[in-house]
Amino acid sequence: MLTFLKIQNLALVDQLLWEPGEGFSCITGETGAGKSVLIGAIRLVLGERADKSMIRTGEQSCTVEALFNLQADSPVHALLEQCGLPACEDGVLTVRRILSPSATRQFINDSPSTTAFLKEVGEQLVDMHGPNDNRSLISRERQLSLLDAYGEHTDSLAAYEHVWQEWQKAIRDYQELSRAEEATELEIELLRHQIQEIEDAAFTAEEVETLEERWQRARNASKLRDASARMALLLGGNESSLLTQFHELVKAGHDLERLDPSTESWLASLNLIDVEIRELEANLDNYAGNLSCDPAEMIALEERIGLLENLKRKYGNSFDGITAHLEQSLARLDRIEHRSERLEILRETVNELKKQVDRAAVKLRLDRKKAAPRLAADIARNLRELGFRQAVVQIELPERQEPGPHGTEDAEFLFGPNPGEPAKPLRVIASSGELARIMLAIKSALADRDSTPLLVFDEIDSNVGGEIARAVGLKMRDLGKKHQVISITHFPQVAGLAASHFLVEKAVVKNRSISRLREVAGDERVSELVRMLGGGGNVARAHAKTLLKI
Repeated sequence: MLTFLKIQNLALVDQLLWEPGEGFSCITGETGAGKSVLIGAIRLVLGERADKSMIRTGEQSCTVEALFNLQADSPVHALLEQCGLPACEDGVLTVRRILSPSATRQFINDSPSTTAFLKEVGEQLVDMHGPNDNRSLISRERQLSLLDAYGEHTDSLAAYEHVWQEWQKAIRDYQELSRAEEATELEIELLRHQIQEIEDAAFTAEEVETLEERWQRARNASKLRDASARMALLLGGNESSLLTQFHELVKAGHDLERLDPSTESWLASLNLIDVEIRELEANLDNYAGNLSCDPAEMIALEERIGLLENLKRKYGNSFDGITAHLEQSLARLDRIEHRSERLEILRETVNELKKQVDRAAVKLRLDRKKAAPRLAADIARNLRELGFRQAVVQIELPERQEPGPHGTEDAEFLFGPNPGEPAKPLRVIASSGELARIMLAIKSALADRDSTPLLVFDEIDSNVGGEIARAVGLKMRDLGKKHQVISITHFPQVAGLAASHFLVEKAVVKNRSISRLREVAGDERVSELVRMLGGGGNVARAHAKTLLKI
């Protein structure tokens, strides 16, 4: 549920802190007081489009922050893990969105997020229902998803969608290979020549890594030999050499250490130096012995370097580029030479997967056929309680010409509000006011199966009478037993049924209009209901108190 909402510098709101309660909460206030700002703030934290004009005049940015308490089985936890975002501490999800004239930033659990991912998370947290949101109800895809939610078709739907995706991939692979132009003899000959040329060169990563170094050493062998000979002479070539002098130094050090043992600690380094000089002498001898001035070796190395550079010019700017070109050429030649066999294998794969799709589709269709009349009956029952006394609801499952991503049928919700008139598709017959009540009826039918924790209704009781408004309020109250429900309403009949009542007021402070939100209870709540009833004396107050006792 939504436990905390903080708004700063959004439209008429300079700063607002709100802690909505459990169950059914309503928000009321005069027209223009700023009720829509609250809905706009909730939409912002759900990842919906951010309009920079919403920033309060004179301010550089606006911020909306929300805290949600999540259950352990909420799908949001898995989404965060998949995206590599921090997990929720103690089940609390933090969402913050900051709007500025130049950018929009969003954070989930204090880590940056994309707007698309925020919207994906938001879809799992809140279900919005306003004048425009209900238009989605006329979509066949939306109607199908509602039917599947009601019928709890998760397993059969997942099985179908998996095999359908595999089938589509196999079709794409087959079509891609089928459309591929058959290679000419010239292309085949060129591919074979390139492969042969690279393979004959037989370069390895180890050889390429040391080739330049070996060639430089062979090229400068005589100079290297002269330099190493000079070093050997300086080290130990005569009585004045470094080793001879150093041996005398070590000997004197031993005499000093024998006469004064306290010198042992700092004279110990002489022994270490002695070891290192002897090791240097041995390495120098070994190095000089391995130097080669063989002209044939140098020529061979030059040829290898020239061959490598030639291959680089033809097939890539590096050894890795040459290797990649070889792999691509081998794969291309293999596809050409085995094209017919691959096409046949893919054709068999497509046919087998199509059979699996058909089997999964039959199971899914049977599940939907069982659930459709039950959902239609539940919706009709709820609609009767919402004022459609003799409404008819039917759910048809027209077959698709081709299997789709969600099955081999669509869902078409038919609605007949008037007796004697045939039921027609919602997209043809229902007005926006009727769609709002139909959505409420559907949500009521799905109350036990709908996993979305928060339902927000933005004036969906518009254009209805007082009696129907009361029925709408009763439905919301019932939904509040299974969900957190927030409703903006102008009807006292709805507001009186809420577990908690919040009032939005507009005030002028220092010549600036600001919106404030506060909870009303007791006499204050009665007074607000009286205002919504149109004012009046004791009769209106008595009526308001009656609404609170329903």
